[in-house]
Amino acid sequence: MKILVTGARGFIGRNLTENLKNVKQGKDRSRDVVIDEIFECDVDTTKEQLNEYCSKCDFVFNLAGVNRPKDAKEFDVNHSFLGELLETLKVNGNHCPVMLSSSTQALLENDYGRSKKEAEDLLLNYGKENGVRVCVYRFPNVFGKWCRPNYNSAVATFCNNIANDLPITVNNRETLLTLVYIDDIVDEMFEALKGKEHKDGELCFVPVTHQKTLGEIVDLLYEFNKEPETLVMPSIPKGSFEKKLYSTFLSYLPERKVKFELKSNVDARGSFTEFLKTENNGQFSINVSKPGITKGQHWHNTKWEFFLVVSGHALIQERKIGSEEFMEFEVSGEKLEPVHMLPGYTHNIINLSETEDLVTLMWANEQLNKNRPDTFHEEV
Repeated sequence: MKILVTGARGFIGRNLTENLKNVKQGKDRSRDVVIDEIFECDVDTTKEQLNEYCSKCDFVFNLAGVNRPKDAKEFDVNHSFLGELLETLKVNGNHCPVMLSSSTQALLENDYGRSKKEAEDLLLNYGKENGVRVCVYRFPNVFGKWCRPNYNSAVATFCNNIANDLPITVNNRETLLTLVYIDDIVDEMFEALKGKEHKDGELCFVPVTHQKTLGEIVDLLYEFNKEPETLVMPSIPKGSFEKKLYSTFLSYLPERKVKFELKSNVDARGSFTEFLKTENNGQFSINVSKPGITKGQHWHNTKWEFFLVVSGHALIQERKIGSEEFMEFEVSGEKLEPVHMLPGYTHNIINLSETEDLVTLMWANEQLNKNRPDTFHEEV
């Protein structure tokens, strides 16, 4: 299949084009389509090139458009270019399907909305008159990586400014936005490519959207921005808005924030460093033990842990409270084997090496509560 993408260097166009390339190059085999060629059309594409693309393509994603021109007359491009595109397809006798990126503002009486509505009508009529499958999508507020800040996306602007410690302006925290994530759009575009687009009457739609207030969005972003200090990863369930917003936020981080320091508790025995805490799934820490050192020697009522030695050679011992019997596990970084620290069992970890540090990744099922640590000293 040969695909023509107009507006290929725009926000949606770039995300779609890169994912089409992944399929074409065999990097993504999950899409169940075959891509033979991708024609990328943008403002510098000549009429001769457009004619060539229109003579060969099997599907058109028309993502080209004007959002914030200096002169309102430039909005005419939103339907005039589509007219040129459709006429070029007709001249070449090409009846391939055509997708149009429109906006929910097509329902509004403003210059941008009117230009989008005219484009919608133009494509719908073209489809009826020529027996062509057309897909008209009215996208709400789109967010995701590579979206240009300070342009036409409040989410992109907030992500960029908060990530870069710049001020933001929120006129009304209660303003409710309907949002769609870029990856969900890309998924729907592949469905349209296969003739499985979601439709409601004449219009198509992305089945996954989110409704959030400006206040909710901003509060989440400030929470994300504090993570290097708090080490707390907020709840980001699969498919949630929070998960998608966090990924978007990370894409705006400046280089100086991509790496950050951790606070280590260091003594003669080695060090203990908290790495990551989660709201619902415990915390991760890195433990370093000097040669011959024993650490632990405590037990928990309800808390449980995993110890995973990633470098060095260790002996882990566990004994059930009130019993003289104990278990021993010899582990090393040469064979990664997590060991459960069982509730009600006092446990330790011994560095068996006389020369090398022992490095252990530790996971606990809950964050440390300093008021009730559920940790009681007792030697194995």
